[in-house]
Amino acid sequence: MKVIEELLRRRWILKSEDPKLYYAVRDELPNIRKFINEKLGCTVIENPMLIKLEKIPSIPLPFMGIKSFDSSIEYAYLCIVLMFLEDRDASSQFILSQLTEYMSTALPGDITDWTRYVNRRMLIKTLKFAVDCGLLNISDGSTDAFMDSEHGEILYENTGVSRYFMRVFPKDIMTFQYPSDFENSDWFEGDEERGIARRHRVYKRLLFTPALLRAQGLEEDYEYIKNYKFRLEEEFAGMFDAHLDVYKGAAFLFETEESHMGDVFPDESGLSDVILLFSTMVQKMVNQGEWKAYHDDTIAVDDIEFLQLIRKCRKQYGKGFSKTLRELSDHEFEEALIQRMVYMQLIQSDLKHHLWILYPSFGLYGGHYPYDYDQTDPIKSTTIIKPLSKERRSAHDKHNKQVAKQSLWSD
Repeated sequence: MKVIEELLRRRWILKSEDPKLYYAVRDELPNIRKFINEKLGCTVIENPMLIKLEKIPSIPLPFMGIKSFDSSIEYAYLCIVLMFLEDRDASSQFILSQLTEYMSTALPGDITDWTRYVNRRMLIKTLKFAVDCGLLNISDGSTDAFMDSEHGEILYENTGVSRYFMRVFPKDIMTFQYPSDFENSDWFEGDEERGIARRHRVYKRLLFTPALLRAQGLEEDYEYIKNYKFRLEEEFAGMFDAHLDVYKGAAFLFETEESHMGDVFPDESGLSDVILLFSTMVQKMVNQGEWKAYHDDTIAVDDIEFLQLIRKCRKQYGKGFSKTLRELSDHEFEEALIQRMVYMQLIQSDLKHHLWILYPSFGLYGGHYPYDYDQTDPIKSTTIIKPLSKERRSAHDKHNKQVAKQSLWSD
């Protein structure tokens, strides 16, 4: 077990839930604090209840939200729940009606009308998240009671860790007016040297996101990787058993089998298989000259043309998709696939120009079904992952001094 990987992939480590892991991480903290403070620019919260690495991203991205939440209302509910718990002692109990009454005084009436099933469902989803991550325990009752009626009761217990859920901002957030105010709050006093701030951004982007894309963030972050590639490679290999690959438009930190920092791509889901198939089709469009890559290896594709390729992918390979995906309507399938690709930092919508921006990650992987695949008969075979060829990887390693010159779209 690598302690730093446990801190990276978990929200926190609660002593009450896993005391063995808690003590193992606590004993190892002195050995990793220097890396956490100097390279990531993060802080570690350590107390008798929990250990938490404050993972504040350099660039906020869609996948960084709470996976189980589908609307901003659920985030608003969570904030009010945290406010409610703020004045309650650890191990104190309360019934659901106490919480709903408090919420009704803090939020507009239409979203705290508990006679509406949709509101009750969103609140239960929020409270389920609070239970799952250790903010609350259910002492008595069932969520079904409240789902059936606004008079249903559940007895909850406050664990006391809620006060460590939100980050501590260095400035009163009541003075903030725009989302960018939150993003810039770390440096508002100007006490961070530019070089230190850049180093923190780079390490965070490599560790907290699927790829460090040249098209996102500051160009100087990408230059930092080019200049210090060998140092970064050595550090990541020793600290995480991971290796760094740098290309013209992106840098990727790849986990080995011994490394377990978080979600990986591709995973075992059917959507990962579809994305691999779709990636091969994207590569074909580029190789045939129908889609052109910019200097940063991004591709801009018209909305309609992008959806047409998704539909072509489903038509060509759909018989081999999982049963769940085969049963989706065309619209549901497109929405699920696009949502997953946005989540994996593969695409981004340009609403103003009715375009989809395809990131260079599409040039890294691809897939196909076995050559004897029968389109007329559904099969359970998975796609075959096609990473970079040995020749391309060997050539890349051989010419490290010319790092970031190779395009992921080149043959």
